[in-house]
Amino acid sequence: MSSPEKLAEAVLLPGFAGTTAPDWLRGRVADGLGGVILFGRNVVDDEQVAALTAQLRGERDGVVVGIDEEGGDVTRLDVNTGSFVPGPLALGAADDPELTTAVAAALGERLAACGVTINLAPCADLTLAAEDPIIGVRAFGSDPVKASPHVAAYVTGLQKYGVAACAKHFPGHGAATEDSHVALPVLPRTPEELREIELVPFAAAIRAGVRAVMTGHLVVRAWGDEPATLNRVALTDVLRGELGFTGAIITDALEMGAVSGAYGRHDGLGHSAVRALIAGADSLCIGGAAFEADALDAINAAIVAAVASGELPLERLADAASRTAALGTDPAPATVGPVDRRLGLEAARKALRVTGERRLDGPPLVVDVQTEPTIAAGPMPWGLGTHLAELVPGTRAITAGPDDLDAILEAAQGFSSVVVVTREAHRHPRVRDLLAALSTVDFIRVETGAPGPATGDGPRLDTFSGSYVSLRAAAEYLA
Repeated sequence: MSSPEKLAEAVLLPGFAGTTAPDWLRGRVADGLGGVILFGRNVVDDEQVAALTAQLRGERDGVVVGIDEEGGDVTRLDVNTGSFVPGPLALGAADDPELTTAVAAALGERLAACGVTINLAPCADLTLAAEDPIIGVRAFGSDPVKASPHVAAYVTGLQKYGVAACAKHFPGHGAATEDSHVALPVLPRTPEELREIELVPFAAAIRAGVRAVMTGHLVVRAWGDEPATLNRVALTDVLRGELGFTGAIITDALEMGAVSGAYGRHDGLGHSAVRALIAGADSLCIGGAAFEADALDAINAAIVAAVASGELPLERLADAASRTAALGTDPAPATVGPVDRRLGLEAARKALRVTGERRLDGPPLVVDVQTEPTIAAGPMPWGLGTHLAELVPGTRAITAGPDDLDAILEAAQGFSSVVVVTREAHRHPRVRDLLAALSTVDFIRVETGAPGPATGDGPRLDTFSGSYVSLRAAAEYLA
């Protein structure tokens, strides 16, 4: 058995800054660092990602390379353009599991060509709370029976090319009303309710052979006061024991406020890392921030100290390291090439939902109402204006904030068609107020987020995704 220092290093999956591997990271990989997580800050295009992963493999074969590529609003490969596949909620709206499998397989082939070994997707969460600030379009729907076939289909498609899928965020984040990036949500469920609702898609993913499950930083009171990430009942008794999962359990990022704010303040992330391993987690994701070597040293030291004191059994750490290493197997051979948008566009077209059918009467004014993206999604290109301008000559596109009513009314003068584009307007009171104040304008509403409660009675087009292809499909329909 390897030394505690080597085993502790083997369970760490940090993020880093830059589009090439810094020297400190290359040295850690060569010495046995478990792997890395890629984010938008690490991406230029597919060719560059392939070169980056080859650089890491040049230091050590078997290094785990993970990425958060959910498609739709949470994209890393397409962070500079918008995603070329619709998000999960759009695939759920299309309600064609075979199409979901095909979309996921195409994404899996692309990730394999980029040298990625595990994709931190799909979300097996459900879209349950209208005020939920973090899941929304990232889930396949609100009904566990209808969403589960899509979760399983996504797992099957993604893993076709050897890229591991990861169902997240166990035991399910969709009924929570707080963002675990900044606070610790409490899931208002009994164990029986969980089995009937949230756990159903995770069970489907496990039956489909998902190779990894990511924990959620949220509390289920019946399991105790600790979040699932640090909770032995959640990870060992329920996920392993009750659901029979045998693959790798990956933590959500340990620096997120739900864990670091409440559980890591005394001695940094090392304390949370140890507690997660004791609870049954295998791979420690610390990828949201760009970590440096000294931060990893502190976490490694805390794990080694826990082994020395007997708090963390060496056998548990060795088991975690073995499961983490299994995520570093090379994906199927594939070659980086131009991204084919046709399949994603087909799925996006099929997902469109029209309420009060209405087409353009002439060149429109398009108002893209900007709101802050979720922390999980981060900034990316968004808006309908550029797409309609390409399809309908004479289109004028403006970007506006929720408080720009006067500017919008002035811009709308002389246009027989006005299109107002929003992103989860139901979660933004000022956007709802703007829509109500625009009642004097005969406009078509395009909603790109989770629909939420009704906001107005006018003609409406729901895309269920802010992806490039979803916005393109909406533009094609209106044109």
